[in-house]
Amino acid sequence: MIRPTHPKDVPALQAIAIASVLFESQQVEELTHMLEQHFSHAANSPAVWLTDDDDGPVGVAYVAPEPMTTGTWNLYWIAVHPDHQRQGRGQALLNQVEQMLIQRGVRLLLIETSGTADFDYVRTFYRQNGYQEEARIREFYEAGVDKIVFRKVLSP
Repeated sequence: MIRPTHPKDVPALQAIAIASVLFESQQVEELTHMLEQHFSHAANSPAVWLTDDDDGPVGVAYVAPEPMTTGTWNLYWIAVHPDHQRQGRGQALLNQVEQMLIQRGVRLLLIETSGTADFDYVRTFYRQNGYQEEARIREFYEAGVDKIVFRKVLSP
């Protein structure tokens, strides 16, 4: 069941980020900070956190509008606990995000990810879900680590 994220989900979402091994410790701390900010300002925030719940959180997605644009949003986080991967949960989360954004009139969804080899399967996942590589910024994250931006036009 995919549902809005609740404050009580935070420890489980941290565990998902840690278990995925794609996020470094400071990124997990940033996740915690982002969730705290969201819940303290949720009434005024257009950002959306969704949780895949299977008797407890097993996946998470976070999207927010791109400032100073009309109808462009970013998928900042999507992760599924490794014990629950390859079950269609990531695709279900992504589809839920896309449908929600289409209903809101969003026209474009961007996703950024790392260009390293350990993110090959992540990039393949985005391509399999209709995203196209739009840009590559060489050595963005650090020397030798590119940022790759994927793009998908959303239509009703």
